Amino acid sequence: MDDMDFPTPDVEIESVTPDELKGRIDAGEDVTLLDARMESDYEEWKIDGENVESINVPYFEFLDEEIDEDVLAQIPDDREVTVLCAKGGASEFVAGSLAERGYDVNHLEEGMNGWARIYERVEVERYDGNGTLYQYQRPSSGCLGYLVVDGDEGAVIDPLRAFTDRYFEDAAEFGVDLKYAIDTHIHADHISGVRTLAEEGVEGVIPAAAVDRGVTYADDLTVAEDGDAFQVGDATIETVSTPGHTSGMTSYLIDGELLATGDGLFVESVARPDLEEGDEGAEDAAKQLYESLQERVLSLPDETLVGGAHFSDSAEPAEDGTYTAPIGQLTEEMDALTMDEADFVEVILADMPPRPANYEDIIATNLGQQAADDDEAFELELGPNNCAASQESLAGD
Repeated sequence: MDDMDFPTPDVEIESVTPDELKGRIDAGEDVTLLDARMESDYEEWKIDGENVESINVPYFEFLDEEIDEDVLAQIPDDREVTVLCAKGGASEFVAGSLAERGYDVNHLEEGMNGWARIYERVEVERYDGNGTLYQYQRPSSGCLGYLVVDGDEGAVIDPLRAFTDRYFEDAAEFGVDLKYAIDTHIHADHISGVRTLAEEGVEGVIPAAAVDRGVTYADDLTVAEDGDAFQVGDATIETVSTPGHTSGMTSYLIDGELLATGDGLFVESVARPDLEEGDEGAEDAAKQLYESLQERVLSLPDETLVGGAHFSDSAEPAEDGTYTAPIGQLTEEMDALTMDEADFVEVILADMPPRPANYEDIIATNLGQQAADDDEAFELELGPNNCAASQESLAGD
């Protein structure tokens, strides 16, 4: 919708950067958003929050000189409204139309594309291993990654291609060399940054169990077998095979303190089992996931932190702002972790959420079976991740 050329408003429209908007939301300010994208785009992916009021009125409702009164009646005139769209063109036009009618409006720079470029680094304060551990958070899609630094070395787990430069910038800030870039599995919701980082001299690591899916670049990277360990200064990253979400799903235990579970276990849900083999293979994958959770994850000490590769709108951050939680806490809060196998499989297969947008193309790109330039890769991964099973019946009261 934003490929159109919209006329320049006759009034000056203030803009808000994505970081500024995120800061207001995080500070608890009441924010009113007018999303001018098509309804289908809005329903699939939007900016949410307890203090966010979001209204969807597509941009085409504002193209006529005389805007329908029913349209205007949907827009509050007693507070500031931030207009947004996909890339920023339609929102400036809509904001101009409203400003000419006396509304207090601004618009979001670069729209949802700009929102998707927010990438925050938060220290995991409860991590008590060697070095320092950080969690990367991408609020637009709920993607999470991890950076461990110790001595003069660093490693990133589940890096995103769109933020390759950011990892090097952070490494420079901490005065470390980025030694490893590690993937937990073949992702279905975003383009991995492991190969791009490897091209820049970082040792790329992918699970050996994922290679059989048709990875075309395995010979150029290190393949991690179950039990393999990688040293980052005095910190140890241990490979823990946890298949289920995918056949190659692998977790990494960081210095015995935090298990980076990829898409196997999240702080509010468990993995969905259907993205690799489809509905036909989902039941067997669910049984495999159950075994992995019970034997490889929940068998760790209760105080071991879990950090997944995603979080959803229903996830509650810990006091340090990270989406991490001890295994003991998750066992108490999540019914799925104390069910028997039959009940577990039945529950997670009962109500599967929509598959991630463009997941087939994303998987093929991450396998190396098709190419995408940086712009194409960024466009492919816009939208929600949907890598967890439905949260209905999974969590406790």
